[in-house]
Amino acid sequence: MVNYIVSGLERSGTSMMMQILKMGGMKVAYDDKRPPDEHNPRGYFELEGGKIINRLIDGSFPIEMYDGMVIKVTAYGLRYLPDGYDYKVIYMLRDIDEIMASMSKMLNENLGDEDRRAFENLNKFALKIMRIREDMEYITVNYRDVIEHPRREIEMVNDFLGGVLDVESAVRAVDPALYRNRKENIVKEVNK
Repeated sequence: MVNYIVSGLERSGTSMMMQILKMGGMKVAYDDKRPPDEHNPRGYFELEGGKIINRLIDGSFPIEMYDGMVIKVTAYGLRYLPDGYDYKVIYMLRDIDEIMASMSKMLNENLGDEDRRAFENLNKFALKIMRIREDMEYITVNYRDVIEHPRREIEMVNDFLGGVLDVESAVRAVDPALYRNRKENIVKEVNK
């Protein structure tokens, strides 16, 4: 059995991808411990309020319960996925400026160069883990590309998953109105 993982940095579009997969007909594992809010009005689509990483680290997360289902694991958590399983990972990429702007609004604080370096390093680290682990097959998907070309990107994801998605339904999960931290808008705000 395959364990399907959606991963990426926080604010990179992982919740959107979970919605796409759910609307496309996949079994998506999530609970209501972290309800929708102004930052993710459609919900976060994660388990244990996103805190499964702690259980992955200590080895107590029952991954076998989620065979054949999609779970969300942030970039840092990829290193703690247990051996002995076959993973198919959809890894979301997004412009670091957009991630930082989104995180700054969410945390209500300005992030700086140190945060930028941490995000960039975490992305590199996660991509390296997926490259070197023999039990992981992965695809990278760019957030902006999904917003601008949803059908094309979802068809690419569907091919990676073996053709299991109802692409028509999955495309309806993409809402361009929720793309609020566009790089071109961030530049304008800084230059005011």
